[in-house]
Amino acid sequence: MTTLAPPAVSVRQPTTSQSGHRRSILWMALPALLMFLAFGVLPLFGVLALSFTTWDGIGAIVPSGLTSWRATLTDPGLPHALWVTFVIMVLSWVVQTPLSILIGVFTAAHKRYRAVLAVLYFIPLLLSSAAISITYKALLDPNFGLGTGLHVPWLNKDWLGDPTLAMGVLIFVISWQYIPFHSLIYQGAVRQIPVSMYEAAQIDGAGRARQFWSITLPQLKYTIITSSTLMVVGSLTFFDLIYVLTAGGPGDATRALALEMYQVGFQANLMGPASAIAVILVLVGLLLAQVLRRLGGKGDESQLEGA
Repeated sequence: MTTLAPPAVSVRQPTTSQSGHRRSILWMALPALLMFLAFGVLPLFGVLALSFTTWDGIGAIVPSGLTSWRATLTDPGLPHALWVTFVIMVLSWVVQTPLSILIGVFTAAHKRYRAVLAVLYFIPLLLSSAAISITYKALLDPNFGLGTGLHVPWLNKDWLGDPTLAMGVLIFVISWQYIPFHSLIYQGAVRQIPVSMYEAAQIDGAGRARQFWSITLPQLKYTIITSSTLMVVGSLTFFDLIYVLTAGGPGDATRALALEMYQVGFQANLMGPASAIAVILVLVGLLLAQVLRRLGGKGDESQLEGA
């Protein structure tokens, strides 16, 4: 009895053109990788090393073990700065996300007047955060600001002198500046949704509101995760806007972690504890980014697969 030999399995070898294509991709990615290592990874390790030293920013750097970390973690201002940072993060997300989605959906239509509005909406993002802060600070001045100029009494409040009002103004200014960016992200995502899905919904008698909740919003799942990640991680680095607008005040009502790092490092000349705060900022950002990534699933599915 003869035994049949198993069928031969042919292994497809990569062609010369495919190998050359891969090498060309690697060469094109190399400059970006070198830039990331030089300006991202190496400074991060430098800050981490600096957090285990004592340095006033001018003299010699003296290794001091965990001294800077003990001073940072036992500082009563650190929990408050973390709390303020998370308040800004949550409130700005709550305000920015719905408005960005609505504006992005509105401007996604291929109509000329909506294209013009999309350009106008994008203008705040082109302005400097410091310039925006100076402008709003002047407009909200209780003596010479908008309320006095327009003779509107309810605008003549100490907007930046009351802790609750100052936080509200800060959230408003942040949202006013960054909603255009996230609206642009949602605009591009909405335009990628197949028109056939909306046509099928219209045949079934679904109105615009039903189409939004049943088609548009589910299809924007991964875009919402991406936008939320940018919002959350970006809110950890708000410094110039807060510094110019409120300087962390009144009192320490708007003293976020990034401003705390600046005041400890460049005003108190304690570079060790400031570097420790910087490391905490990085760790919090990485943790939040991972949490949002888990909420969005594996992250390798296409947007259409998330319907």
